[in-house]
Amino acid sequence: MTTAPASPSPASSALRRLGHRWPTWLALVLVVATFVDGTPPPALLAGLLAVMPLCYLAFGALRGELRRPGTLPVQVAGLLGFAAVAVTVLALDRTAGYHLLAAGWFGHAVWDFAHHRTGRVVPRAWSEWCCVVDLCGAAAILLWTWTGR
Repeated sequence: MTTAPASPSPASSALRRLGHRWPTWLALVLVVATFVDGTPPPALLAGLLAVMPLCYLAFGALRGELRRPGTLPVQVAGLLGFAAVAVTVLALDRTAGYHLLAAGWFGHAVWDFAHHRTGRVVPRAWSEWCCVVDLCGAAAILLWTWTGR
């Protein structure tokens, strides 16, 4: 007579689910470390906004995803759009620049989410990590801007 394997306890099941979210946990640590004492300079945040899409192009090239019909033009359009936001930020006053940065980072979080849902261009762990960084970063930019830090 064989016995059925014991089902996992609710605690071990919850820990397993949390373990699968390691990109989210790493992203939260990065956001806290970056924004704990205020908002970094607009030029740094704008530079990151312009560099983020380059990572997508690099991953897409390495994974062969850019060969899919229509993928390269969409990725280049994203790069140009986010770079345009980054350059515009540098021409604005500090408060308006931070508000546009928050919008740009939020827009990139939407971009990340779309990539996560399709599972294309970048690894899903990357798009999850980047989405959390961008979304929480956008919120932190607004928070610190509104509180004067």
